[in-house]
Order: sequence, then structure tokens, then C-alpha cells
Amino acid sequence: MSAKIYRPAKTAMQSGKAKTHLWVLEFDQAAPRKVDPMFGYTSSSDMLQQVKLTFDTQEQAEEYAKRKGIDYRVILPKETTVKTVSYTDNFKFTRQQPWTH
Repeated sequence: MSAKIYRPAKTAMQSGKAKTHLWVLEFDQAAPRKVDPMFGYTSSSDMLQQVKLTFDTQEQAEEYAKRKGIDYRVILPKETTVKTVSYTDNFKFTRQQPWTH
């Protein structure tokens, strides 16, 4: 039984950062998926793949995995820097590049 611990990225559909501060423990796929020949549904006998546990900190998630004997790997989030650009900067007198259309 193995799992990954990560902090989810913000969704591309929204500008907010809701649910990105929590850490998630998600189990890896242990059994292959099967396609039902009659209906075409994809199914799996691995029920742990449906489980997602959330924790407030990375340390709590790691402690839980150690306590339960789960092999885990931590995927650290990529920190992004947002450069704030003001519209009025286009019209500054000290602008380095000339304003062209």
C-alpha cells in the first residue's frame, strides 16, 4: 500500500485559492482497471483509490502514514510569484521603452 502526499493547486476555472492550503493523502492504484464488455464502464476492485484524506499540515499527513504503516512520497508544491503590473505604469514619464501602437 503506497500513497502520495501533496497540496493541491488552485483550479484554472476560478481565481480564488480555496482548498489549496490543505494537504491531501491519496492512495496509489493497486489493482488494474477493467472495462465492462457489456456496458463499457470502467471499474476497479481497488477501493482505497477512492479515499482522499485531508490534513492541515504536511507533518500531520506524514505522521498518519507512519502510524498506519503506509509507504508514502511527498510532492512539494511549486510556489508561484505574481508580478503585479499597474495600468498606469504604461504612461510613466520614466518608462524605459517607448509607447507604440
